[in-house]
Amino acid sequence: MLPQEVDARLILRSTRVVLPDGVRPASIHVEDGRIVRVEPGAPRGAADAGAIDVGSLAVSPGIVDPHVHVNEPGRTEWEGFDTATRAAAAGGVTTIVDMPLNAVPPTTTVEGLEAKRAAARGRVHVDVAFWGGVVPGNARALDALVDAGVRGFKCFLAPSGVDEFPHVGEDDLREAMPILARRNVPLLVHAEDPTCLMTSASVASVASVTRPTRPTYQTHQTHPTHQTYQAYLATRPPHAEVAAIELMIRLSREFGVHVHVVHVACAEGANAIARAKADGVRISAETCPHYLTFAAEEIRDGATEFKCAPPIREAAHRAALRRALQSGALDFVATDHSPAPPAMKCAGDFMQAWGGIASLELSLPAVWSAVGRAFQARDGETMSPGDAESVALRMLARWMSEAPAALAGLGAHKGRIAVGGDADLVVWDPDAEWTVDPLRMQQRHKLTPYAGRALRGVVRATYLRGERVWNEGVLARPKSGQLL
Repeated sequence: MLPQEVDARLILRSTRVVLPDGVRPASIHVEDGRIVRVEPGAPRGAADAGAIDVGSLAVSPGIVDPHVHVNEPGRTEWEGFDTATRAAAAGGVTTIVDMPLNAVPPTTTVEGLEAKRAAARGRVHVDVAFWGGVVPGNARALDALVDAGVRGFKCFLAPSGVDEFPHVGEDDLREAMPILARRNVPLLVHAEDPTCLMTSASVASVASVTRPTRPTYQTHQTHPTHQTYQAYLATRPPHAEVAAIELMIRLSREFGVHVHVVHVACAEGANAIARAKADGVRISAETCPHYLTFAAEEIRDGATEFKCAPPIREAAHRAALRRALQSGALDFVATDHSPAPPAMKCAGDFMQAWGGIASLELSLPAVWSAVGRAFQARDGETMSPGDAESVALRMLARWMSEAPAALAGLGAHKGRIAVGGDADLVVWDPDAEWTVDPLRMQQRHKLTPYAGRALRGVVRATYLRGERVWNEGVLARPKSGQLL
């Protein structure tokens, strides 16, 4: 176990510090929670007598995850601020931005925002910020929500699965977008066109593919087709994503609003975003660890722990998303951490199961295993292994820290190891391999599609403003987080 520092000053030394301009030996000097100096070469001397030397472990900027469903208040049995931020600390995540839905009330009014803050205050182990929500009829609340501190807004173009957060149509967006443009805040969009959903399904007697608000947990007769992953996959085809993305490109171009497309799951969607970027549209996009890790061909029937929306698609889409991330067509990776009680996975019935995957504490090793190693392999012929790893580590920091912090307007103090920034750091071993044991996970419910999967990359310690909040499997400084 690494030694625990006890004062307001910290010197952290490593031979692999991931800085904005490269990976190299360095000493990070911290005072009162901020980085005051970064010295090259990891010097040793009297001034560094109290330094913590982590050797060849990598020191990266703390992860910023802008897509987390905490579900408190109102559905705390699904997750809650305590377990969500505990899982975050375990995974090297130092800041999360909570999504506006799945809590009751949702963050569609200032009153809803204050209810969330009251539930979180004094209980979080990492920093927490909040998105507001755009729903039909709440355009008049948007200015007040910005004034109250939300970092931007989220909307759904298809049913969200919870009654208190209805999806919007083009008319609703046209009412909201002038306000968002004037306030210069991003609009995050769940981009699936509801008119395209189920059009290619061959499933008989499917009442709904949306997630139930309060499902009944009693034993029910499952239609055999409902257990097949291919049947569920057919209900949410790629063109549903593309049609919604094209609508948002058109509206972004018209109103000048920064549109951010969440959880892109198909190659065609990433291509449409790349073309819009080249055309000067204010658009960005994310994908998720599960889309980079899994493929539809690998998902067995009845394995509803893999259900999410948009769905995990075939291996060709996975490969295309990896390429889009490396090319910059996709900007970063966020978890879409969306837990629920295991009973809501409905005994293998894909059509009735809640769609969501919880992976806050697994995102770093999952993305490193899926994309970091592939990046090194791609460049291995023209770069030395050390140089290839350096590039991969810098890109990982861009995808999981710097770019998401910028989206949430937190880039001045979060997302980079730089003088003046918060000393939010993750110490981890990029070379260590391990197997996911759900019982050791910190999230409230242990159901995960990653169970038994071998990953590379182990978090050893997590620092929040220079305080070690996670240390070798132990929550070292509980309730150190702040509400941003």
